Amino acid sequence: MASSPLPEPVQVCVKAVAGSPDIIGDCPFCQRVLLTLEEKGIPYETKLVDLSNKPDWFLKISPEGKVPVLKIEEDQWIPDSDVITQIIEEKYPSPSFATPPEKASVGSKIFSSFVTFLKSKDPNDGSEQALLNELQALDEHLKTNGPYINGENISAADFSLAPKLFHLVVALGHFKGWSIPENLTYVHAYTKLLFNRDSFVKTKPAADDYVIAGWAPKVNS
Repeated sequence: MASSPLPEPVQVCVKAVAGSPDIIGDCPFCQRVLLTLEEKGIPYETKLVDLSNKPDWFLKISPEGKVPVLKIEEDQWIPDSDVITQIIEEKYPSPSFATPPEKASVGSKIFSSFVTFLKSKDPNDGSEQALLNELQALDEHLKTNGPYINGENISAADFSLAPKLFHLVVALGHFKGWSIPENLTYVHAYTKLLFNRDSFVKTKPAADDYVIAGWAPKVNS
């Protein structure tokens, strides 16, 4: 019995390193989409976009100049990682990575709490504690539901959170000398699991320095 032919590669525009349009950049939302495609085994073609010098062809398909943007149908480009990953799940349902609704929001406030703490210049503004509270909540969830958000199997919520946790680890380590507390053992085990997956290694920023460079203007503003 002949095997079914693989679908034509989908095209996805992702962030390139500024000034180096052939090197994958530091966008966690782009990596979320790439992780989803990798884990589903969907053939794809990346188009790297230097957001500091956006080409005309890119602005025609993404008038707001934002990435990621995914093309599945002819001349139909879809923005927004939330929308893109939902469409991928619907169009390519096997294997399913849908996270149950009651677990879909686990860890969803970590990224915004991280950004607030990273940009904070006041050690007494409560931003560090707010981030610690969110990480503690994730640790408690993983303690009873882990090793992934939905238990034994990785799911869409993990694809969303993994790149954000990577940015947290790299940026806070560099700019604040801060790291996730050692007593959050389930979070540490979780990040190790995620960061060592083949799909993550393949789609992560080409170097930590690119993550640091991406956050520097926000930290220094």
